[in-house]
Amino acid sequence: QLQLVESGGGLAQPGGSLRLSCAASGFNLEYYAIGWFRRAPGKEREGVLCISSSGDMTNYIDSGKGRFTASRDNAKNTVYLDMNSLRPEDTAVYRCAARWPPDCSGPANQPPNFEIWGQGIQVTVSS
Repeated sequence: QLQLVESGGGLAQPGGSLRLSCAASGFNLEYYAIGWFRRAPGKEREGVLCISSSGDMTNYIDSGKGRFTASRDNAKNTVYLDMNSLRPEDTAVYRCAARWPPDCSGPANQPPNFEIWGQGIQVTVSS
């Protein structure tokens, strides 16, 4: 069974940091592009960023540039999302997803289709 499981969410203060993990089982994450998505209360899901199999990152939201970054640990079959300088508007359920071909390019700088999805994890930014 192909599965992604997120961890590391929770409550953070404005200006703080969190690291989300996306661990894969049943497949080798090294050969897939991994995207991070979020859905805030009352809003549509949006792509945050994506890391290709070669490590290239694509940001889908301007507000994440300079604050959010992704990295891979292929030995652990895990991808990370490091979020810094958190804002209350970053509050959302975050999900990771995998796709092959392992690129992050979609139409009009939007995410391409992803096939394997995690269940999501809550991130709340509040004082």
